[in-house]
Amino acid sequence: MKHQKLPMRNGVGVIVLNSENKVFVGKRKDNPVDKWQMPQGGVDTGESYLLAMKRELYEETSIKSIKILKEIDGFFEYELPNNLVGIIWKGKYRGQKQKWFITKFIGNEKEINLQTNNPEFIDWKWIKMDELPEVIVDFKKKMYVELLRIIKDFID
Repeated sequence: MKHQKLPMRNGVGVIVLNSENKVFVGKRKDNPVDKWQMPQGGVDTGESYLLAMKRELYEETSIKSIKILKEIDGFFEYELPNNLVGIIWKGKYRGQKQKWFITKFIGNEKEINLQTNNPEFIDWKWIKMDELPEVIVDFKKKMYVELLRIIKDFID
């Protein structure tokens, strides 16, 4: 498998909780079947994980009103399925290695606007955290199960 030689993309992800500890998820415009995900994206050269997380969150959702509760220790990885390697990220990466943050949304929901410069989501909603593994694409499910365990430990 030649794609095993491809590097992992350096990325960030953000868990956005509302006042009821429900989790923000968006429906991707490139995968409009009923699959949802938390905001995430790549880290630019020379950018800190914290700045990358804030930038990605804003670029995808227009959300700026957050309180950072925790930078989760370590990294979380997922590999792309074979049919997407070579297509996503111009074929440069085999998956993503991500630094995740837990945040609390402290703004008004009117702030949430998916009509950004490069829209990635076509819809959004708050879901109970236990629903996270059920709404994500299969190849990210293991990572979401790990994140869910950490979120629950953190909130309890």
